[in-house]
Amino acid sequence: MTEVEVLQLLVSPAHRLAGRPSDGPSPGPSDERVPRVEVRSGLGLIGDRYYARPAHRDAAVTIIAAENLPAGADLRHTRRNILLRGVDIDACVGATISLDCGTGPVVFAVKRPARPCAWMDVTIGPGAQRALRGRGGVRCIPLSDGVLTLGPATFRIVTGADAAS
Repeated sequence: MTEVEVLQLLVSPAHRLAGRPSDGPSPGPSDERVPRVEVRSGLGLIGDRYYARPAHRDAAVTIIAAENLPAGADLRHTRRNILLRGVDIDACVGATISLDCGTGPVVFAVKRPARPCAWMDVTIGPGAQRALRGRGGVRCIPLSDGVLTLGPATFRIVTGADAAS
């Protein structure tokens, strides 16, 4: 087990980064970051635009490491859902992980990398897409129901991706 910190949580009800990046983000709430999220097995985060969408069930939740973001960048810029400090989440592709914020573990299957797109150069700054290659976070399927909150948490690799270490 590893002690980590959940720095930010984002639930985005609308698709704000659509179309051409040169047109800029669509209007939406000024801040989609929340202090708490409810996770549903196989469905995603309640209130998020990908919740219960069949086309996105294998990528319903995205997690990124704070260590990979430049100063000043946050989840509003990357359109990821969970910002963690203290774990190399990009090394967990293929693993089953759990994250426990004190209300019980929430289990995720880490399915694939969340590849950065051209929007990163608009929302973070020129060169961000290239800088985040291989470090853009991961796309996950939630395997259990639960609640995630900001603050200290316990991270564990349950199976795969070096579970023994």
